[in-house]
Amino acid sequence: MSDFWQRALVYPAIVLLTSLLLWAIVSPLVAALFFAVCITFILISHLRNLSDFQHWLEAPDSSVPDGSGLWEDAFSRLNKMTRKHKKEREQHSAALSQMEQATSALPEGVVILDESDRIEWCNTLAEQHFGLDGVRDIGQQITYLARQPEFVKYLAKREFGEPLVLWGARQDELILSIKLISYGKSKRLLISSDITQRERIETMRRDFVANVSHELRTPLTVVNGFVETMHDMPHLENDMARRALNLMGDQTIRMESLVNDLLTLSRLENDQNPVREEEVDVEVLMREIFAEGEALSQGKHRLLLLLDSHEKLWASSDELRSAFLNLLTNAIRYTPEGGEIQMKWASQEEGLVFSVHDSGIGIAPHHIPRLTERFYRVDRSRSRETGGTGLGLAIVKHIAMRHHAHLNVVSEEGKGSTFSLVFTAKRAV
Repeated sequence: MSDFWQRALVYPAIVLLTSLLLWAIVSPLVAALFFAVCITFILISHLRNLSDFQHWLEAPDSSVPDGSGLWEDAFSRLNKMTRKHKKEREQHSAALSQMEQATSALPEGVVILDESDRIEWCNTLAEQHFGLDGVRDIGQQITYLARQPEFVKYLAKREFGEPLVLWGARQDELILSIKLISYGKSKRLLISSDITQRERIETMRRDFVANVSHELRTPLTVVNGFVETMHDMPHLENDMARRALNLMGDQTIRMESLVNDLLTLSRLENDQNPVREEEVDVEVLMREIFAEGEALSQGKHRLLLLLDSHEKLWASSDELRSAFLNLLTNAIRYTPEGGEIQMKWASQEEGLVFSVHDSGIGIAPHHIPRLTERFYRVDRSRSRETGGTGLGLAIVKHIAMRHHAHLNVVSEEGKGSTFSLVFTAKRAV
């Protein structure tokens, strides 16, 4: 028999034996009265301890009762448990406080959202970014407090691969970069970064490039006009002068191309310049570009046009023309005479694909990740010879981003390259 049952039954057993003894010695009535009084005393003791326990449950922060009998042991164990849990709670509270201090020190705003986008917690910077109250707004849906349509759509779409740039998040023209990260079963971290200063600097840079490029167009046009006029003078017999004028004309044309590409890139980078989508007949567009490619090649290459799909696209016709023509022009420039170039439009598993394949010089693997950087050149001397500005692939990349497409490059030195623009099937008409 366990110690508990021994202690529980010893007092009733003594009372019972004493009552039986009184029954035999005195009388049954005295024995019954004695038994009733003892049992009543034991019951009252249990009720008193139970009452103390109930009062403690109503105020668990108070000290645990001392108790008597079996209750003394139970209260002693309960006291040890409460001390242990209190210590653990203090440790957890300290850890939570440290976490809150750490997140408050972060340069980003942090909001914890549940599966219904309700606010569970936010740090001080998030309060500033979204105008929240870290106490009053707990349990509120974030879209009730941050009501920008772009933000509401971003949350509803549930596609958080790319951050959202939120312009004018508050009345002070704050610009935020917002990222959502899922964790646990159904919770999400909303992380916001203040990119106002960075965007202003980027806007100043774009405006500077655009303004300088625009201002350069007029003097370049004037200089090119004078160069052409002098080149056509009938009495210009000096060979050196003619070579100088030819060189000046070539460099002026190159500078005009560079200015035009800078203006195009500046326009594509401007977030305030949305894509003007329309129904684009890709077949017709590619035939026009193919004709321009044949004129540029002048019969030096074998050009092929492959139309494996009749799908049309919702896109900007001008931007598609610029991207397709840039890829075809690059292939012609970097493919030796007698090489083959294929321009193709096809429907594949990953989407609608425009590709240009050439049998040119190819590109080393370490160059491929940097091809779309501005002015990055694999071979600077060859780029100068072919007249490239170093901005063509940067323009293609930005056009792809504006159409939610991506640029794939597959190349091997000496065996040619394939540049592909992959559009999602959602853009098909």
